[in-house]
Amino acid sequence: MSEHDYEPIRGLPGDLPEGERLVWQGAPDWWPLAQRAFHLRSVTAYFGVLMAWRGVATALEGATPLASLQSALNVAPIAIAALTLLCGLALLTARTSVYTITTKRVVLRFGVALPKAINIPFTIIENAALKGFSDKTGDLALTLTEPNKIAYFLLWPHARPWKLARPEPTMRAIADASVVATRLAEALKAAHGERGAVIAPIHTSQPTQAPQGALSPA
Repeated sequence: MSEHDYEPIRGLPGDLPEGERLVWQGAPDWWPLAQRAFHLRSVTAYFGVLMAWRGVATALEGATPLASLQSALNVAPIAIAALTLLCGLALLTARTSVYTITTKRVVLRFGVALPKAINIPFTIIENAALKGFSDKTGDLALTLTEPNKIAYFLLWPHARPWKLARPEPTMRAIADASVVATRLAEALKAAHGERGAVIAPIHTSQPTQAPQGALSPA
């Protein structure tokens, strides 16, 4: 039994008030989260370069090909341990995180060691931006109105990367991101009218299809 077993509604700190209803709920996909939030590819590349450098350096010192290979492979246990740790952290993060959109707010519940739930009312959401990827997952970032601010270290990894001065709470590595963006746009529109209906695209590394009625031109 975990502390989350006592949640009245999964992912929420309490029951929904009268008049508020659930629109969407989901969680990060652990594998894309590992790659993009925990930089699995970069770390893998780093160890690959390190192993190659060790092998070449040993060969240049006059070692046999077998000794050079052995020198390179000596790095492998450290690499495997590091990559396993990152994958484990990503998996735990995904399993303990729940993203919720209601008719009045967005709620981020996360935390492996110290669980927390952050309520973001629609009234303080200035705009939202979707970054889609070729695997159909995406990051949905929220810009808060001034002077509202949530510290970056409290949000990470559920924050838009490198937005340190003005952190943006982000639903990361969510499946069918364009569908979620559409639902958020519709909820914002219902709450605030046309002003809250537009979700702008962040520059994408791969072409993605804009959800009908939810994305505006960049």
